[in-house]
Amino acid sequence: MLHSKLKPFPKDFLWGSASAAYQIEGAWNEDGKGISNWDKFVRIPGKTFKGSNGDVAVDHYHRMKEDVALMAELGMKSYRFSVAWARIFPTGKGIVNEKGLQFYDDLINELKKHNIEPILTIYHWDLPQSLQDEYGGWESRKIVEDFKNYAITLFKRYGDRVKYWVSLNEQNIFTSFGYKTALHPPGVSDEKLFYQVNHHANLANAVAIAEFRKYVPDGKIGPSFAYSPAYSVSSKPEDILAAENAEDIQNNWWMDIYAWGTYPKAAFTYLEEKGLAPVIEEGDYEILAQGKPDFMGVNYYKTTTYEKNPLDGVKEGVFNTTGQKGTTQSTGIPGVFKTTANEHLETTNWDWDIDPTGLRIGLRRITSRYGLPVLISENGLGEYDKVEEGDVVNDDYRIDYLRTHLQAIQESITDGVEVLGYCSWSFTDVLSWLNGFQKRYGFVYVNQHEEGEHDLRRIKKKSFYWYKEVIKTNGAKL
Repeated sequence: MLHSKLKPFPKDFLWGSASAAYQIEGAWNEDGKGISNWDKFVRIPGKTFKGSNGDVAVDHYHRMKEDVALMAELGMKSYRFSVAWARIFPTGKGIVNEKGLQFYDDLINELKKHNIEPILTIYHWDLPQSLQDEYGGWESRKIVEDFKNYAITLFKRYGDRVKYWVSLNEQNIFTSFGYKTALHPPGVSDEKLFYQVNHHANLANAVAIAEFRKYVPDGKIGPSFAYSPAYSVSSKPEDILAAENAEDIQNNWWMDIYAWGTYPKAAFTYLEEKGLAPVIEEGDYEILAQGKPDFMGVNYYKTTTYEKNPLDGVKEGVFNTTGQKGTTQSTGIPGVFKTTANEHLETTNWDWDIDPTGLRIGLRRITSRYGLPVLISENGLGEYDKVEEGDVVNDDYRIDYLRTHLQAIQESITDGVEVLGYCSWSFTDVLSWLNGFQKRYGFVYVNQHEEGEHDLRRIKKKSFYWYKEVIKTNGAKL
């Protein structure tokens, strides 16, 4: 639809930004924190850009009040952060680390003092290594109980002040990168195990949401899904079918479970025929049905375009982790789909399609299929930023990216989509999991690099002042 007039953003719209514990906190072995899977993985040569790691990251653990003061200066209405599981339970379970709990108490209280709504992510990829060593982490159903107890600990401690919660962040990414592409820990490539791991994560998510109802009855909770809506490269029926296959296997496979507790039929049938479907035990679907979220969290960066893939066609290609534009290669599932370039879209240096309209399309699909409100839990542009003379960072490209995506959200709201809020990725620059500090997303530049000593100074970018005006006018000035 083309609208002659757009509806305004809701008065209580949660204008915010987001982060993840491993990517910002540092203090990797301080105050009783245990070792996480990422603490171990980054020490394997060749796994990250120039061997970068989160030992210090951007030192948010020691600079939390300084960072929150900058959030307040920006005028943020909300801040999404994750809790490091190994900071609360050093071995994943058992004895609670009070100093870890206290850090997040202090963060939440500091946010509340500045009238910033905390949005707490329970799990953002950093698994206690002890659980990986003991039973394979997500490979075992034992993790469901340990995740439940961890979540309950957080609900009881912070539920009086935190009313918005994200259960699992990008389950589709941490399971596929950990167990299909081997790009993330534990670095396994086993497609059948991937689907089983993912099922265990679904159970853990559902159990945590069911427990949430008991401890935070006045709160809202939902998972954050990395949604890349599927396009067909052409109007050929075989290409459209490939895009439908991709939407089912790459997207609905997760969101259907979140919303309904069931897997999409065509995708499950296909995986059964290939011997890849997860083992479903008696009672699993009853557990999954108890986990209906209050909203669908959406981490949106790009769309993906698909075409027909023959039975002897493309499998895994090359994923751009270097920032060298044009190095991504097509991936696919023979007989199902193949990714291809979209000639109508510009891309970032990491070959991610820049497509604000795709966000609108995705939001409308979620609304029509699930009838759930949406929280934009991540959206942003990772690029090479440069500090010019006088501590100036002219990131107009980021402003353009965010502006067009916010316009798409406003168009979605006018279409009838209920959007609770918008958390840009990210507030400060962060350690990128695979790309080190070269790929920057923040409104605040952090003087941190892969080589040498750096003072970690916080420098406000041009986008900082732009977003401040956006929030001040509740989106009237984009």
